[in-house]
Amino acid sequence: MKHPDDDNELFNRLEAEMTSDSDGDVVDLDKARSARTESADRTPDSGPDQSADPGEGESDDSGPTLVDRPAPTQSGPGLIDRIRDSKRLDVIPTWLKSGAEFKDAMKWLAGHVWHTIAFHTVRVPFLYVPKLIWRSPRGLANTLMRVGRWAVDAEGEPLRQAEARRENSELYLKLSRQRDRRVRLRMLLTVIGAVFALGMGLFLIYGAEPGTQVISATLTVLTLGWLGAPADAPLATRAVIKTEVQKLTSDIVIKAMASIGIGQIATAVAKGQDGIKFVAPITREGPGWRADIDLPLGVTVADVADRRARLASGLRRPLGCVWPDADPSEHEGRLILWVGDRDLSKTGMVKWQLASARRHDIFKRNPFGIDPRGRAQSVPMIQHNILIGSLPGQGKTASVRVLACGAALDPSVELWLHENKGTGDLDSLECVSHRFVSGIDDDSIKYAADSLKLLREEVMRRAAAIKKLPRDLCPDKRITRQIADKRSLKLWPLVGVFDECQNLFGHPKYGKQAGEDAEFIIKLGRALGVILILATQRPDKDSLPTGISGNVSIRFALKVAGQVENDMILGTSAYKNGVRATSFRPEIDAGNGYLAGATALPVVVRTAYLDDNATHAIAQRAHALRKAEKTLSGHALGEDAEAVTGPSYDLLADVAAVVPPSEERVWNERIAVRLAELRPEVYGGWKGENVTSALKPHGIKTRDVAGTTDDGTRTTRRGIARADLTKAIAERDQKRGAA
Repeated sequence: MKHPDDDNELFNRLEAEMTSDSDGDVVDLDKARSARTESADRTPDSGPDQSADPGEGESDDSGPTLVDRPAPTQSGPGLIDRIRDSKRLDVIPTWLKSGAEFKDAMKWLAGHVWHTIAFHTVRVPFLYVPKLIWRSPRGLANTLMRVGRWAVDAEGEPLRQAEARRENSELYLKLSRQRDRRVRLRMLLTVIGAVFALGMGLFLIYGAEPGTQVISATLTVLTLGWLGAPADAPLATRAVIKTEVQKLTSDIVIKAMASIGIGQIATAVAKGQDGIKFVAPITREGPGWRADIDLPLGVTVADVADRRARLASGLRRPLGCVWPDADPSEHEGRLILWVGDRDLSKTGMVKWQLASARRHDIFKRNPFGIDPRGRAQSVPMIQHNILIGSLPGQGKTASVRVLACGAALDPSVELWLHENKGTGDLDSLECVSHRFVSGIDDDSIKYAADSLKLLREEVMRRAAAIKKLPRDLCPDKRITRQIADKRSLKLWPLVGVFDECQNLFGHPKYGKQAGEDAEFIIKLGRALGVILILATQRPDKDSLPTGISGNVSIRFALKVAGQVENDMILGTSAYKNGVRATSFRPEIDAGNGYLAGATALPVVVRTAYLDDNATHAIAQRAHALRKAEKTLSGHALGEDAEAVTGPSYDLLADVAAVVPPSEERVWNERIAVRLAELRPEVYGGWKGENVTSALKPHGIKTRDVAGTTDDGTRTTRRGIARADLTKAIAERDQKRGAA
């Protein structure tokens, strides 16, 4: 059975052929339909009909070939499906639902009102009052002139003269009689008013109290001055000059999009079509306008982002106001065009949300800055490593400060700070650091390299320790807040900051090994609570190993020089996809950068700023917090920490204390039990594997040791020889004496 749509489709195709046929031939629809039916009855492999006689002038293609033939049961989405897939707009504006945004809005409004009041208050005695006094004679003249014109009905004179010129005597006489009545009444009122004013004047001059005279004279002069103000010279100047920003409309967007050099859009606009589709009305969002656009087929958001400068020119807005973004919940051709009222670089210093906070939880996101729409942006730190890169002077170290201060406000975090520039940018945080160095000399570089070596050993120790944790405490085999709070496990978060790390990784002696250690930590330490924050101003393969740049999960690129540096920081193909930190302007856009990995898509962020004074205040609060909770360690206590983590202690001395000279060989599991009894706050929860991992960096190897269990059974287990322990202690003490 034929479907009705088949005939409709055939008719449409034949009609198109008829209109496009240059010879104007008439097509027999019945004949064409029968030819199509016969061709449809053939099997695909039967080939052409051999009985047909080509000599009769009928070709094989007399009937149209249908390629896209819809099935009879095909239909579009139902009403319920279309409603379910539709996007619902917010009932309450976002700034009202967000406490932080509402607070910022109210704070701005209060500041605006206060500025306006203060501005005019200062000018009243020194500018506005002298102006009114100067203009009062003119105000008196204007007042007398207006009263006189009102009394003689001068406003009706033009109408009366016009009727006189038209020789309309009847209407002219009517208007004249009306004027006479008005003038008689108004003159009477004027005389009465003049007498009253004269009497009040004489009373104020000769009969009123001095205070009343001063007040009356002041009010009279100020009122006359107000009436004497010229129309083009207002009394008060504006406290705030409003910046007029053109409203974003669909016509403006279409013209701007057509000018950026994308062929599909330009061609459609040239033919009188829009070329783009607005999927929602253009609305206000934050301090700017938002347009949701479907781009033409084959055009991606990256194509538009690649031409942001041209788009800004087409919109006649500064480059820092125009931000094309993708919509992660839609297809690759859905563009969110946000056009701000003000250049992002002119936003001023962004206040850090935790600048006045008492403490912070590192397992929560760390406030980092704002995006062009004024929305707060934050960075997760646990289970992540962070890479920051830029040219010198673009705000790299300021970004490191924000992250380091966020970690410092959590008293459970152990901070290892290495500033290999030597300018003291992180000196304020020295008081809360377990390990700290500031310098570019070989000793400082070696100290940073040693830290990476120790961190690598710490990762190995933690891997063994977390493997032994019970499943109910650690079901996912990763550090949690609950595990970090158990100080006896020594699995608290550890944050290692390496500012200007290119000086470390590019060092001829220590660089190669440091790069290998950092790569190892980044790959394995993520789930173990070990976090690396690396910052560099020279992101290339020599100063930033590809194993590091390719494995960090969060990246922040401020202004960089070129495509290679851009992709070294933001990841391969970032430049190709339109995420280009090269577009930021030197110095003007300092503090602005692309943040990737912290959100679904890379986003432009203006980082919060902490100067040295603000950083020092935060560090002092963090120091007091750590002191109260007894988590200060290492450098912060004035000690040159040898232990990898935890409170200061001498592991070798403690092992020697629990293994008497009479015991030549001992199992590691028994050492763990004895250490836990000696220092439960340090060794609580240790097992034999922990002893093995802790002694390995000191050159003490474990071996099979024969012994007897508590129930008298003879067996062999892993342990150490006390001779190896005493030898390691002697070698260490000898090195310390030489130093």
